[in-house]
Amino acid sequence: MSQAHCYHCGLPVADDLDLQVKIAGEARAMCCYGCQAVAQSIVDNGLDDYYRSRDALPESQREAMPAILDQLAMFDHVDFQKSFVKALGETEREASLLLEGITCSACIWLNEKHIGKLPGVTAVDINYATRRARVRWDESKIKLSDILGAVAAIGYRAYPYDPAKNEEISKKERREALWRVWVAGFGMMQVMMYAYPVYIANGDMTADIESLMRWASLLLTLPVVFYSSAPFFRSAWRDLKLRRVGMDVPVALGVGAAFLASCWATFTHEGDVYFDSVSMFVFFLLGGRYLEMTARQKAVSVTEALAKLLPAFAQKLPNFPVDRNTLQCVVADLLPGDRVLVRPGDIVPADGRVIEGVSCANEALLTGESKPVSKVPGDFVTGGSINAESPLVVQIEQVGEGTRLSAIIHLMERAAAEKPRIVEMADRIASYFVAALLFVAIAVAIAWYLVDPSKALWITVSVLVVTCPCALSLATPIALTIAGGALAKDGLLVTRGHAIETLARATHFVFDKTGTLTTGKMHLLEVWVCGDTAKVECLKIAAALEQSSEHPVAAALRREVGGELPLAQRVQAEAGQGIEAEIDGRLYRIGRPAYALKLSGKRLPESRLDWLESGDTVVVLADALGCLALFRIGDELRPEAFPLIKELKALGRHVILLSGDATAVAQRIATALGIDDVRAGVTPQGKHDCVTGLQNEGAVVAMIGDGVNDAPVLAQAQVSVAMGGGAQLARTQSDFVLLSENLDHLRWGLRRATRTLMVIRQNLWWSFAYNFVALPLAIAGLVPPWLAGIGMSASSLLVVLNSLRIQRVEKD
Repeated sequence: MSQAHCYHCGLPVADDLDLQVKIAGEARAMCCYGCQAVAQSIVDNGLDDYYRSRDALPESQREAMPAILDQLAMFDHVDFQKSFVKALGETEREASLLLEGITCSACIWLNEKHIGKLPGVTAVDINYATRRARVRWDESKIKLSDILGAVAAIGYRAYPYDPAKNEEISKKERREALWRVWVAGFGMMQVMMYAYPVYIANGDMTADIESLMRWASLLLTLPVVFYSSAPFFRSAWRDLKLRRVGMDVPVALGVGAAFLASCWATFTHEGDVYFDSVSMFVFFLLGGRYLEMTARQKAVSVTEALAKLLPAFAQKLPNFPVDRNTLQCVVADLLPGDRVLVRPGDIVPADGRVIEGVSCANEALLTGESKPVSKVPGDFVTGGSINAESPLVVQIEQVGEGTRLSAIIHLMERAAAEKPRIVEMADRIASYFVAALLFVAIAVAIAWYLVDPSKALWITVSVLVVTCPCALSLATPIALTIAGGALAKDGLLVTRGHAIETLARATHFVFDKTGTLTTGKMHLLEVWVCGDTAKVECLKIAAALEQSSEHPVAAALRREVGGELPLAQRVQAEAGQGIEAEIDGRLYRIGRPAYALKLSGKRLPESRLDWLESGDTVVVLADALGCLALFRIGDELRPEAFPLIKELKALGRHVILLSGDATAVAQRIATALGIDDVRAGVTPQGKHDCVTGLQNEGAVVAMIGDGVNDAPVLAQAQVSVAMGGGAQLARTQSDFVLLSENLDHLRWGLRRATRTLMVIRQNLWWSFAYNFVALPLAIAGLVPPWLAGIGMSASSLLVVLNSLRIQRVEKD
């Protein structure tokens, strides 16, 4: 029995595979899901004649297809998928891919619809600005190679996302685009050399010379049409085959119609030629797209830089501390517990902890903090940070997907994959806009043919060209992409697609206290000396007593004392109470007031009883004669909290302090910051109910918090910000992560979000206004084709340039 062959590509069909498509009433065998999807698309779109007019598959394609399929087959290997595929369940997988050949938002729509129809594909999202696709599929129903084959079948190429590959494709796109612009520009100048004498002759040129000029212009326009304009025609043909109207369809129709009419006029020696207008239009349009591409690639450079932070190799110390001989190894092979040497100027290969050496780490790209951060033994270092000063020995704690950098990249990918409502709405309007434009162009052609046939062609071309749905589709995504990159550079990471727009519209800002408005670390706030012993001496005695304690209060006291401490002897610690010890033969106690004063039998001075009601921790130092000093220790306010709250109130935003702490503690913080609305002693469920109540009253709530207890309320708020040092659960529930934990960056981020929303509105208004003005002028015959090309290019370019203003925001 002979083996069946695929009716679409001609390759053998596996015996255990039963894939069919009904073509011309007969079921035809297919070799893979990719061929099945393409063949079904051809049938669904009424293009069966393709198969009827094809007696056999061309030998060149028969020879090429096995090589292509063999290349795609390697993407199904588990080892190959490690770097870009994640397992979400038993059979569900998610891949991060990079698409080549994307030129406009219509390409995004086509790929999303085409891939989404494949059996087994559960989700697909493509980001226009980055060209990155997130695809989910059921591995038991479809293979990744079949998905990639389906993408290739409609004229695009998909690769596993890799920063180096992305840069390579970007360079290739820029190089090809620049060549096409150069050819169009050179052709335009040469054609104008022949067109200009005809214009100024004003009918005085002999027929044979004018014919020679036309033929020369035709020859010079050929490379412009068949090389420089090729992307327009390919994209338009692909759209028409799938029975849809993309943004390149009117462009291709305009260029094609003007060129063919000019060729006919040249052959017949009758009518006008538009070679100069065609070449000029193509040059301006390609020039605008090239500038747009350059701006877009620049805008996403911050995001891409994060993905390239980790080095390829690390210097492993296999026998540390016995010897310090290093062994170069691949970073991907590092395991938790490995020790590595990080020399000055080197990048930390993974998350870990310093076990030897003192240096500083540059974490600017990770946190937005430009100042190097001091690192000593015991300190945590993040993979991707740069060792600035001295060698460090680091013990690896997290590798691969478990690192902080991977989490940051994953959150950024999640934000890039999500489409805000405003983007989807603009895309829908743009798709209807193109279809409506074609009907208008047909009506204009008929009307002008009846009024003045000599003007019908160039006016119709101008109508097709001058309108610009591209600007409408670009208006929002390019602004959000630029804003996301700029915010990440400042240490405010966007993790949801809607976050920037919602932050700008927030009316109520709700803050948690601990770890958000405060540092979350114990600090010595105030010292009150009751006896004759000096304040400095009291601090030294207190630090000496607490020297061996790991309690946060002890650490706060020790941080306030420099130099050598007196020796404490016969140290006795009573759990939950305090410490007793001798210094220079004198017995001291430090701890809770009752415990410390029990040594003398005296009471706490009445003038300091208010400290006990403040909600802060009060520690007493005493000896056998009575109280020596009181130390008030509490959570210190972040210095950036003051200008943030002041600016929010100046903007008319309602600020609320929502805390689980005692009323006295919360009120003290609120008073210091000037917050009028304080809600203290609130449980996690109470916080959730509070935000829900505000939302029911019509408020757009921005919640800023930290810690596991904040996760439910972060999820409930319309937009949320989690501090970068908070619990992992809180970060995954939030729309922003403040990696730097610097509230100044949140303040600047609010300014940038407000400017972004303003720019989006400006872009949309400009897009609508331009089209509403340009279209009537073109219909009236007041816009020649070359000017229409400038207008269309300038419209898209203006949207991009306006969006670049988002990168500049006032910082004080």
